[in-house]
Amino acid sequence: MPKVVMYTTAVCPYCVRAKFMLKNKQVDYEEIRIDTDHEAMQVMMQRSRRNTVPQIFIDEYHVGGYDDMAALEMAGRLDELLGLAES
Repeated sequence: MPKVVMYTTAVCPYCVRAKFMLKNKQVDYEEIRIDTDHEAMQVMMQRSRRNTVPQIFIDEYHVGGYDDMAALEMAGRLDELLGLAES
């Protein structure tokens, strides 16, 4: 299964929604809090070229934020990226 990494902060409704979506799919993810780790924030901004949260990566693929992940779900592509698609 691909590795999912999500950069978040403590007070972020879109982070909560993204985590809820992944939990509903029973997908494990690594959460990196950028509000408590300045170095992690710099890494996130370098990787994503964005300064908003959440920033979600599936392996090296940059999904983007919650809205981007929700759009992939609506298009039927998220499960494939997460390795959940039925063959």
